[in-house]
Amino acid sequence: MDQDMREQLAQRVAELEAELRAGQQMLAEVEARRADIQQTLLRITGAIQVLNELLAAEPPTGPAVADADRRAADGAGPAPTAVPDQLVSQPL
Repeated sequence: MDQDMREQLAQRVAELEAELRAGQQMLAEVEARRADIQQTLLRITGAIQVLNELLAAEPPTGPAVADADRRAADGAGPAPTAVPDQLVSQPL
């Protein structure tokens, strides 16, 4: 093999190694993004479960609830839904 051919092969090896490093970096970024999305979905699923449990719980009774129900019955709008502040203030 002559010197010119060896230089071309060495140059091609260097190009392929650079492409490999770039591909590995891209894959690492995609996997990190996937992990972030998976964590977000896990938090959303947890929030849905908590809210569904609150909806399934027996509705609270008392003057505020009766007053809201009366307003809803009078056509003043839907009865407000009580959601604990801890759930509302947490970012997803």
